[in-house]
Amino acid sequence: MIIFGGSAGEALAVRVSLLMGAKLGKIKRQRFPDGEQYMKIEEDIKGQDVAFIHPTGGRPDELIMEYLLTMDAMKSANPKSISVVIPYLAYARQDARFHPGEPLSFHLVAKLLEGAGASKIYTIDVHLQRVPSLKEVFKIPAFNLTAVPYIAEYINRVFAPKNAIVIGPDDESEQWAKVAAAKIKTDYAVLSKTRFSSTEVKVKVKGGQGVNVKGRDAIIIDDIISTGNTIVEAANLVRKEGARKIYVGCTHPVLSLNALPLMYSNGIEGVVGTDTFPGPISFVSVAPVIAEALKGKK
Repeated sequence: MIIFGGSAGEALAVRVSLLMGAKLGKIKRQRFPDGEQYMKIEEDIKGQDVAFIHPTGGRPDELIMEYLLTMDAMKSANPKSISVVIPYLAYARQDARFHPGEPLSFHLVAKLLEGAGASKIYTIDVHLQRVPSLKEVFKIPAFNLTAVPYIAEYINRVFAPKNAIVIGPDDESEQWAKVAAAKIKTDYAVLSKTRFSSTEVKVKVKGGQGVNVKGRDAIIIDDIISTGNTIVEAANLVRKEGARKIYVGCTHPVLSLNALPLMYSNGIEGVVGTDTFPGPISFVSVAPVIAEALKGKK
């Protein structure tokens, strides 16, 4: 297999190729004077299995266009198969029409991605709230991998929480809280969230029951941290319930506005993310997750 990286996935492609012992492919990229993108596959990939690692966070519109152009270039070279890895899948949040006149962004982007010629698609902890699985939006094989075991292991190893309990800040996060708790062999609890706006949320204990966190270190696990408001609300709640120290882990550290200082100023001891969305807390790499999947182990 030949591993290629998009402009936002070059570092990940290098790590994955090293883990797999696979060749790292080259793509020539440049801009025309009017801003249009140009690229050329600089490898002979005819009859070869290739993988294209291409996160779409931060610059989603530009990166999706790069994806479409690259896929067209790859298809023209007649590879045996093209496995696409999109560690951060943009536009997955808009998975329903909440008001008349809105686009169904997730489904539209999925059609563009699969129509470009991928044989299969891998994402990592994609935001699936009203869509039960990727099979509901993709017609080609699509797999949603998870980085949560690696995040939980990092927090457990580096911070050494005492008598840890994993906390999911909302209903959707239960899937990740369960995985994290199993990895570090502890229990978990899930909170309930009500969102009033993009920056205002309230959380409460799910089902009105108490959370057994008294004297314990809490590890809050979520897929994305954008503004940090959900995390802060969850941290404040478990602190009131008696939590000792609070740590946070997420797959996609988007960290808009003042999310990181907001969390630290509210007494959170440590925050850990991955390199699906590179930033100041991207301490965990998803390269092993991707390598295992491309080897056919996941």
